[in-house]
Amino acid sequence: MIKLALYGKGGIGKSTCTANLAAAFASLGKRVIQIGCDPKADSTMNLLGGTPVMPVMDYMREHDDEPTSVDEISKTGFGGVLCIETGGPTPGLGCAGRGIITTFSLLEELELFERFKPDVVLYDVLGDVVCGGFAAPIREGYASQVLIVTSGEKMALYAANNINSAVKNFEDRSYAKVRGIIMNRRSVENEEEKVRAFAEKAGLEIAADIPRSDDIIRCEDMGKTVIEGDPRCEAAQRFLALAKKLIEEDNDNE
Repeated sequence: MIKLALYGKGGIGKSTCTANLAAAFASLGKRVIQIGCDPKADSTMNLLGGTPVMPVMDYMREHDDEPTSVDEISKTGFGGVLCIETGGPTPGLGCAGRGIITTFSLLEELELFERFKPDVVLYDVLGDVVCGGFAAPIREGYASQVLIVTSGEKMALYAANNINSAVKNFEDRSYAKVRGIIMNRRSVENEEEKVRAFAEKAGLEIAADIPRSDDIIRCEDMGKTVIEGDPRCEAAQRFLALAKKLIEEDNDNE
């Protein structure tokens, strides 16, 4: 099973990359689960035609009992992707990381993975904080690999370095390892040179190079990924290439 967590600076395009990668895997015939680990709960919207799924934490606040079925806290999106959002606490109250831990515990109780039997699980994780609840996706066997999303912007690269360092610090605990970088371009001057220099220094592969694309924006306005909305465009082809590469690696490791 491919188990990936995507981290990166807030606003760098993690949700866009995660949803498009989920759609790419699905279009290649894989059973996919995407779990959004952000209080905004917008990770899976472009797999669902722009309509959000009720976050787990919202469900638990609105009902007296915990859900008894995954169906109560999920929706099926493009290509059969099972979409789940952790959500978070009431604004100003509680810890968002705690919401992730609570959700993961619930999903274990509901035997999500045993029942759905996914080929791929993707976690879209809030910001660049790899501690507490935000580290949950990369520990205890949830995700085995991390993809760091970055552009050539200074603060994005700063966050990428922090994430890489944090994950490496966890290596002796059998946490996930960094698989590589997704360069999500922002038309920064000398962007490729900056990202490649960082990757080389960190000893990381640039696993995918996603162009800054009006196609992505246009499809998101329709509540779609480019895999669904315009599968022949360059951005869609880059996501498909990454999905194929990860599938081949997983097959080689079996």
